[in-house]
Amino acid sequence: MPTSFCATPEGTERYRQRFQNRVAENHFRKEQDLWLSSIGIGTYLGNPDEYTDGRYTNAVVRAVELGANVIDTAANYRFQRSERSIGKAVKALMTTAGFQRDELVICTKGGYLPFDGGPPENVRTYIEETFVRPGIVGPGDIVGGSHCMTPAYLQNQLEQSLRNLELDCVDVYYIHNPESQLGAVSEAEFYERLRLAFATLESNIAKGKLKMYGVATWNGFRQPLGAKGSHSLERIVQTAVEVGGESHGFRFIQLPFNLAMPEALMLPNQKLQDGEPVTVLTAAAALGVTVVSSASILQGRVAQGLPETITEPLGSLATDAMTAIQFVRSTPGITTALIGMSSLNHVEENLQLAHIEPAHRDDYARLFSES
Repeated sequence: MPTSFCATPEGTERYRQRFQNRVAENHFRKEQDLWLSSIGIGTYLGNPDEYTDGRYTNAVVRAVELGANVIDTAANYRFQRSERSIGKAVKALMTTAGFQRDELVICTKGGYLPFDGGPPENVRTYIEETFVRPGIVGPGDIVGGSHCMTPAYLQNQLEQSLRNLELDCVDVYYIHNPESQLGAVSEAEFYERLRLAFATLESNIAKGKLKMYGVATWNGFRQPLGAKGSHSLERIVQTAVEVGGESHGFRFIQLPFNLAMPEALMLPNQKLQDGEPVTVLTAAAALGVTVVSSASILQGRVAQGLPETITEPLGSLATDAMTAIQFVRSTPGITTALIGMSSLNHVEENLQLAHIEPAHRDDYARLFSES
């Protein structure tokens, strides 16, 4: 049977209280009336096999036990296997570890056409039989051969994710890389498609199948102002207001942010009304949108050989991976740094940071003042 409920203010406060006097004071951040951990577990990489499934299930359980209550996945991650691994982890947490569903912030995404368990023998036949013949998508709905965000498709994908996760409700449902659409449709058509997608997600909030929604992007918020493929956060929020009113559910964005990809902090690519350009972190704060970082250590590429000018201001931590994560979780405006973790050793190493305060703003500022 599916596990009922979503995260609640009371549940996430209960989770935070579990770690009272055991973690740093600012490890948990209150956003959208929920307490979110400054480090979350991602489930993107890995082989589509039972061995990796088990590793992710165990890693999610251990991460929650050590103070990470933000769990992130997507329908297409490891051909739906990551969602299913999380479903098993949540069951284990509730049945053997004493946690409750309303303590956890579980996030997934829809947009890319996902295979089921592994790559099909014939991709075209799979898409035809799985999505086109049942009427879930029309031939013109798919962009780039792999991306769709029509109402019928998103409804199908949300229902599928709920089954995979064995949940009645997800806390944040992201439209996955919506900028993929901008290579094929005009900006006006893009925002119309987004409006229809948001209307579908708002209706599912009313049904109790999700709590909030957002967009998880790779390039959309990292492009220069006005560049093709870029997103206006203000316009996206305005679109959500059009369909959901001021109490709309668009409350989260996810984008890459790390030592090598600092655009969210450094690039003024957003306009708010008629003001001067600002960064996406500044815009999100003004618009009431919570920012979650993906690729926080860029699959390990920014977690090796860091110079002392970076390691020292961030606390001279035990490993470069911890230093790279500390940079992200110390950045004003970033609520949670997502780290892909299927290894228990990595979970235990990275969650040592739960006991360490984020870098003080003066120390953080030295990262940008020292040559």
